[in-house]
Formats: sequence, structure tokens, C-alpha cells
Amino acid sequence: MKKLLGEERRAFLIDLLKTERAAITGTDLAKRSNVSRQVIVNDMALLKARNEPIIATSQGYLYFVQPHEEIVERQIASHHRADQTEEELNLLVDAGVTVKDVTIVHPVYGDLTASIMVSSRFDVTQFLKRMSETAASPLLELTEGAHLHTLTADSEEKLDAAEQQLRLHGFIVED
Repeated sequence: MKKLLGEERRAFLIDLLKTERAAITGTDLAKRSNVSRQVIVNDMALLKARNEPIIATSQGYLYFVQPHEEIVERQIASHHRADQTEEELNLLVDAGVTVKDVTIVHPVYGDLTASIMVSSRFDVTQFLKRMSETAASPLLELTEGAHLHTLTADSEEKLDAAEQQLRLHGFIVED
């Protein structure tokens, strides 16, 4: 395959991300367009600056298109140890919600938000595997376990169920 240049490559990347349902890694995108992974990282930054709805997740890049069905969103405050992350995420996805992101309030940097985008136990396993492989620490370690999650679902009832499960397991920060 020939090396794709500039705008042609970025158009190719958008088309590819739009047609794939799963996240695509930067390495895979680089192979498919015959450029380096760093070129892909730069392209993604340019595309995001143009307001393309591209999300970088631990599994790769996604083109985020709002679903046609009604989606509800809620932010919850959670607190737990790093070794309880898998339990927390599994409780949430088992309730039928997607964990969109995690936010911490850092004393120096303010709000720090990272995309998670997990909606199944498989996604949770892949997310944690990626963290392990890269020796990344969860953001909650910077705030002694305190963090926020943005949850999405197709009903308020699922969000309520997810929040109740966290409450039962002692993860919810009560007012």
C-alpha cells in the first residue's frame, strides 16, 4: 500500500473510524495508512481540533456518534482503593451502563478527565489489561481514591441501579 499523505490520510482515517464499531489502535491505523504511529497521534489531534468526535480510549480510537435512542447521563462520586477498580467497573457495566470517563480534582491541575468507555466485562478486562501492560496508575491514586465517573445508559432506571450497586458495596461518596 502506498503512503497516504495529509488530508487524504485524515479522510481515510475518519472513514475507517466511522465504519468500525470497535476501537482501533494507533498502531493499527498507522499500518493501514503506511505511516508511523506518531503521525497518527498528530492526525488525531488535528481532527479533534476540527471538532471531529474522536475519542481516544485505552483500547484505541473511536468515532463517537450519538446513538439515535435517548441516552441519559449522570456523574457519580466514588471512593475506593486502586485494587477495587475492577469490582467497581464490573458493578457498573453489569447494571447496563457505560462508564464514559473518570475525573479527579487535582490540587494543582484542577479537573483531570480521562476517557474510559467501557460497557461490558470484556471492555473492563481489556481496559485493566492495558493499564497493567503499560504500568499506568489509576487517576484515583492521585486523590487517595476519590474520583468521579460519567455514566451513560438508555434509561434512568439503569443509572439508578448502577448507583445503588455502588452504594451497597460502599463505593458511593454520600453528601
